[in-house]
Amino acid sequence: MRKNMRFLLIVFGVLAFAFIVRVTIQNSQVPELGVKDGKLTEISSKPNNVSTQTDDPDKKVATLPFKSSKKSTMTALKQAVASYGNGKIEAEDADYLYVVFTTSLMHYHDDVEFWLDEKAQRVHYRSSSRAGYSDMGLNRQRYNDIAALYEAIE
Repeated sequence: MRKNMRFLLIVFGVLAFAFIVRVTIQNSQVPELGVKDGKLTEISSKPNNVSTQTDDPDKKVATLPFKSSKKSTMTALKQAVASYGNGKIEAEDADYLYVVFTTSLMHYHDDVEFWLDEKAQRVHYRSSSRAGYSDMGLNRQRYNDIAALYEAIE
């Protein structure tokens, strides 16, 4: 009986270690992101992402309206991101903002992009988890929270 218990503990330990290594590797791999031909990178088939530019209704979120100018729109986006918390701006230019959010419990990294489509006067959004399969709705909830914070900014 003791031998079986010891064996099970060893197996459980090895599996737990393998899981931690896998998540650590996934978390450290920065995906290829950005805007190409007026489109943010496509999202995966996993349920842990959302985008304004997907055809999948379960993953679709609404674009955000521009503020009075492109500059004020970018400023408001950065303020909303800062108010939301746990995000680090990794890249920014006049019409693009890339932020990595880190979840508080498991320290997963989620890649979030904003693209300011000046012609349409809309902000496109893409959010995707690097690790795991399901995010239990976190990327959609983050979008909803950031959108509310953004829209409250004058």
